[in-house]
Amino acid sequence: MQTWMIVLIVVILVIIAAMVVLYFLGKKAQKKQAEQQEALNANRQTVSMLIIDKKRVRIIDSGLPQIVIDQTPKMMRRSKLPIVKAKVGPQIMSLVSDEKIFDSIPIKKEVKAVVSGIYILEVKGLHGKTEAPKDTKKKGWFKRAVETAQEKAGAKPIK
Repeated sequence: MQTWMIVLIVVILVIIAAMVVLYFLGKKAQKKQAEQQEALNANRQTVSMLIIDKKRVRIIDSGLPQIVIDQTPKMMRRSKLPIVKAKVGPQIMSLVSDEKIFDSIPIKKEVKAVVSGIYILEVKGLHGKTEAPKDTKKKGWFKRAVETAQEKAGAKPIK
């Protein structure tokens, strides 16, 4: 056998082994996520709250209880979380929002939210409707360059 064929076979075997490992790790993570979702759904309750502020902040700077910060893995402490500061009854609390609904949470409005612990799962408008998430993505460098080139050439910009 030639050496390039041996190298090719070894590379293929390594790729197959990596795919098998990733498959089983993914299956395990999926089961764990399903269990966590069941726990969230079991503890959910509807609460009326006034949203004061919302922003994406590192967990260390979020104002969450120290116990929560200590329980998070070290690698996650640097990542930014969607934090909502809200007045629930007489208390002002920092809550973690679900990433899917973070953009639709209205600021300085009273809402009914489905909460599980310090995690906001759902938001419904109490007076009126909640905001629809705005599709305001930043334009990439290439799209901006194409648009400026088209403006200079006098052509209509493509959307």
